[in-house]
Amino acid sequence: MTTIDLREDADVALHPSSDVRVTTVTMRRRVRNKLATIAMIGAFLVAVIPLGFVLVNVTQQGMKVVTKDFFTNEIPPDTGSADLTNDVLAKYGGTPTTTQQTSSTQLGIGPAIVGTLLTTLGAAVLAIPLGILGAVYLHEYGRKKRLASFIRFMTDVMTGVPSVVMGVFIYSVWVVHYGVDGKSAFAASLALGCLMLPIVVRSSEEMLRLVPDHLREASAALGVRTWRTTTKVVLPAALPGITSGSMLAVARAAGETAPVLFTIGAAYNYNWRFHGGNVSLSQFIYNQAALTGPTALRLAWGAALTLIVIVLVLTLVARAISSRLSIR
Repeated sequence: MTTIDLREDADVALHPSSDVRVTTVTMRRRVRNKLATIAMIGAFLVAVIPLGFVLVNVTQQGMKVVTKDFFTNEIPPDTGSADLTNDVLAKYGGTPTTTQQTSSTQLGIGPAIVGTLLTTLGAAVLAIPLGILGAVYLHEYGRKKRLASFIRFMTDVMTGVPSVVMGVFIYSVWVVHYGVDGKSAFAASLALGCLMLPIVVRSSEEMLRLVPDHLREASAALGVRTWRTTTKVVLPAALPGITSGSMLAVARAAGETAPVLFTIGAAYNYNWRFHGGNVSLSQFIYNQAALTGPTALRLAWGAALTLIVIVLVLTLVARAISSRLSIR
């Protein structure tokens, strides 16, 4: 005959708030859990605090030069000239270094914003469709075949290649071939597209792996061909993750400097075309930071703040699209 110990039931009844997950865990495991939690919080602070200082500094310096017309005015042709420097210093509360000269030149980065949007759009049009098609082949058709394994390996290698290598590659195969006319927003789009392609391929393939196999099996049981299953079942299920990964790749490409320096050329006026010299925000920041005048540095800070805002907006858009398209 089994004897029932009522004391244990009585203890549970007297202490209903006792958590089994706590009472059954040894003291050693609790200490290790606390130490791991403290280490993760410390690592988070180590990463966030410097980032916070950077954002605060860029915002403070950038807001000194940002006005309502700053985003639409054309780029001054010579930001190192004395009259422009003194004019800007006087306009924004500084002290002129020499005799004040009047100047009608207004600060602006409008052409750089247009160039950034053009190069990013061109890179997205080139890289995102190819990347998604490549991911579909790798996971839905190639799987563990030799060709698929080779493509997957080369994609991983391209992901770790420095961005300057992409710029040098496009410069050697495109710009050198066409000479001065080769430097354009289209050439910069090619360089940024090469940089985005492996990111889109790998992120899209990972999203396709998360689609349950029983969806494919159910579609195949109905006699649906593989290509139709992929387009009507698999891709819609993986669309939120694919969209988010693609937008994050676009955000990264928008802030790249090295590939653009070799390929985009130079311009101070608006150029809405993919051919001809152009300018991007990242290249503009690099060029202005290399100058010594206060006007150039102020323009660099304003362009840096603008670029951060553009990348932030693209990231938020990716998050919003991913959450809206996700299946609940």
